[in-house]
Parts: sequence; structure tokens; C-alpha cells
Amino acid sequence: AAGLRAGLGRGLTGPCRAGLAELRARREELSGRIREEEAERRRLQRRIWELTEQLASTNESLARLLVTRSEMDKTIAETEAAYGKILESSQTLLDVLKKKIGNAGKASEP
Repeated sequence: AAGLRAGLGRGLTGPCRAGLAELRARREELSGRIREEEAERRRLQRRIWELTEQLASTNESLARLLVTRSEMDKTIAETEAAYGKILESSQTLLDVLKKKIGNAGKASEP
């Protein structure tokens, strides 16, 4: 029985070694692909970080611009309201002057 096992072992050694060599070669190829994917992941993570920084900067700039526009809107509204009051006061003054001129004319008539 021991001789039989030794004979079988010698017959299987070549194919077994060839199978192991094939597995090792595939493993090395897989390791190379893993390294490539890890490098791609690092590149993508770096790009995500860069884009995140850019987004934060853009958000800050946008917030400042929105505040400035809001302040301008307020100034425009206040100016338009004041201008409207000036026009109204001017019209009232003009009406009063016309009335006084009319009254002065009537007083000077014989």
C-alpha cells in the first residue's frame, strides 16, 4: 500500500505543481489589478477632496453674493419709496402753489 501511494504521488507531482504555478500566476495578475484599482481609488478620492474644497469655496462666494444682492434690493426699495414720497410732496407743493396763485389772482381782480 505504501508503494502504491508513493507511485501515485510521483504521478501527481507534475500536474499538481503546474496547477499551483497557474494559480500563482493568476494571483499575481489579480494583485496587479488590485494595485491598479487602489491607485484609481486614491486618484478619485483626491479629486473628490478637490471638488469638495471647490464646492465649499463656491458656496461661501455665493452666500456673500446673495447677501450683497439682498442689501441692494433693500436699498433699491428704500430709494424707490423715498423717491415716491418726494414726488408726492412735490405734487402737493405744486398744488398748493397753484391754489395760492389762483387765490392771489382772484384777490387782485376788481
